Amino acid sequence: MANGSGTVFDEMGTLGVEEEYFVVDSDGVPVAGSDELVYEHDAPPPITGDVDHELFKFVLETRTRKLDGPEAAPAAVRTVRETLQEYAAEHGFQIAAAGVHPAADWQLHEHAEKPRYRAQLDRIQYPQHRNTTAGLHVHVGVDGPEKAVWITNEIRRYLPIFLALSANSPFWNGFDTGLCSARAKIFENLPNTGMPTNFEDFAAYERFESRMLETDSIRDSGELWYDVRPHTGIGTVEVRIPDAQDRVGHVDAFVEYAHALVLDLAARYEDGESSQALRWELLDENKWRALRYGQETDLIQPDGSTLSLAEIVDREADRLGIEGIKRVYEAESGATRQRRILEESGPEALREALLIEPRV
Repeated sequence: MANGSGTVFDEMGTLGVEEEYFVVDSDGVPVAGSDELVYEHDAPPPITGDVDHELFKFVLETRTRKLDGPEAAPAAVRTVRETLQEYAAEHGFQIAAAGVHPAADWQLHEHAEKPRYRAQLDRIQYPQHRNTTAGLHVHVGVDGPEKAVWITNEIRRYLPIFLALSANSPFWNGFDTGLCSARAKIFENLPNTGMPTNFEDFAAYERFESRMLETDSIRDSGELWYDVRPHTGIGTVEVRIPDAQDRVGHVDAFVEYAHALVLDLAARYEDGESSQALRWELLDENKWRALRYGQETDLIQPDGSTLSLAEIVDREADRLGIEGIKRVYEAESGATRQRRILEESGPEALREALLIEPRV
């Protein structure tokens, strides 16, 4: 994908879900498998053409087809997961998910040989060489480029909520980082990542994208890896901040929340609501709080007060008429669950716990 276009923003409320996974062996240990599963064999229907590798050979990405709305998402996500599990099992692999796999040592794993990734490794060096992360990306269609940029600007203040609820990566290289989402901090060491700044309009975003291409800062617009972006290749607002999830019900909740937020913001844009003045530094502080403390965090509000995540989740669920994020909050968090299982039952049990649901 080279430079995108504003003309692709022509549908409102469609959905697409991308999930990154770890290929693991029979003991749940990450192992190179992307060559075999992506290149040496064809994934079966309905995921034919929708399985790709990532930077490391033990990481895969899947995507659903374009969906009409959130009602179709749970079945689509489960179909992708079940088919991927069956396909991987046929070739001697299992599939796991977390923001970072606790048993993955970046120094011991092979990188993909695709020219795109080789170019990134050459350009970015150490930060990319150690990028053993996996995320969940939710695309929501937006019918207009100006609307998409406005939504992207406004949705930034909600992104720490996604991260706090999804935080599922306390370990990196076998070390307890003290963070709830080590993935978020590791990933934002790359260029063109993290909490984006405000763009006045689509023309400003388009100029920025073009400038990055013209100066060889990126090879294509897909290398703008911010926590949210207007996707100028397919006409969506893409929320990219959540950690990957082993529990499928959590995926449902984040898809539901992203879709509801985008539709709510679209309605506010159409009503002529003014943009909020959001300081990047405070947005980034809330992101830090989310990745550090997960569900135990409190977040700074636009009026300068702070609210607990529990209060925020209740407010958002009631405001948008959704339930999924309440269920996620009431469940044991991913980071807490990983630490508990390791302490109570050891590393083998932790690796087992990260195998994705539903299981074959």
